[in-house]
Amino acid sequence: MIAKRVQDAIERSSWIRKMFEDGARLKGELGAENVFDFSLGNPNLPPPDKFYEVLANIATERIPGIHGYMPNAGFPHVRKAVAGRVAREQKSPVTADNILMTVGAGGGLNAVFRTLLEAGDEILVPAPFFVEYVFYADNHYAVLKTAPTTPEFDLDLDALEREINPKTRIVLINTPNNPTGRVYDIDTLSALGELLTKKSKEYGHIIYLVSDEPYRAIAYDVEVPPVFPTYTASIICYSFSKDLSMAGERIGYIAINPAFEGRDLLAGAMTLSIRVLGFVNAPAIAQRLVAELMDETVDVDYYRANRDLLYDGLIAAGYECRKPEGAFYLFPKSPIEDDVAFCRELQKENILAVPGSGFRGPGHFRLAYCCSHDTVKRSLPGFKRAIERVTG
Repeated sequence: MIAKRVQDAIERSSWIRKMFEDGARLKGELGAENVFDFSLGNPNLPPPDKFYEVLANIATERIPGIHGYMPNAGFPHVRKAVAGRVAREQKSPVTADNILMTVGAGGGLNAVFRTLLEAGDEILVPAPFFVEYVFYADNHYAVLKTAPTTPEFDLDLDALEREINPKTRIVLINTPNNPTGRVYDIDTLSALGELLTKKSKEYGHIIYLVSDEPYRAIAYDVEVPPVFPTYTASIICYSFSKDLSMAGERIGYIAINPAFEGRDLLAGAMTLSIRVLGFVNAPAIAQRLVAELMDETVDVDYYRANRDLLYDGLIAAGYECRKPEGAFYLFPKSPIEDDVAFCRELQKENILAVPGSGFRGPGHFRLAYCCSHDTVKRSLPGFKRAIERVTG
């Protein structure tokens, strides 16, 4: 027998597993090149050229102890390099003491939750949202609550305020957003900071703002604004998975707002959490690698071209969709109420999409356009046939 909590998690995610199984079956029957897979947000671009140069140099170094344990928060020189970039992005005096290297953004979020949450505490997240947040909350016996966003997928501050209560410990945002691609502007973030300041005073305890930002470097029409100047009790979790196409290397960081009075205690506590959760430390080679790549990124214009091609094609076919400012996802409205059923219709055209219900965004579906230009181009007739079939 397995733990009931794990059994429940399996059941909640079973439809996603079934979708991937169906996709694997289609690829086996038709050939992968004949299946238009928009299901998984797995970067298809290679890392930047400098990635390979730095990796080759690291691989030839034979410095004693270089592959051994280091401080649980990460190599000091790596944290310093990361702090320099975060300071520029956040327009804040971030130092190495405010940075902890982590096993991706997921490892960072789990370390933050382990540090801040008691059993029964609540995490409030705008919906739709990245589905793994549910499981991360459950890891730490917390309760994940949701608030709706606006029709444009912007933060609905009134809805958030209605959901904040004495048990709320964390408000978790994701910008640029998965699955919507929405980037929250500085005015919205500032208003959110004012709301959390008010509510923290009202309930007599800090409500932390945690910003999950693995897509920060993948933005097209806007600059992703800084979070730190808008609220002092703020924390950022970041991953290099998307901007450097290093998803499999599991490397990221936590950044603590240097203006937060309890920053040193928080850093020490999260360092302990990284260790006791079993991560111990972020991978040594990946840390040293990203330290040399602070000014590098994949070709964002490639994703921009895919976004524009897919968006324009869907609009021309009759779909309703908001054009995203960042990440590499579209989140169109389903032309029928049942988004799961419509994703089945798309499968008839050998198109793999994810129902919006899995992201608490029913009536939509997600398309990950981190794929080849050819995949996007060749899929468009199928999208058109699918909507014509269900709308008559």
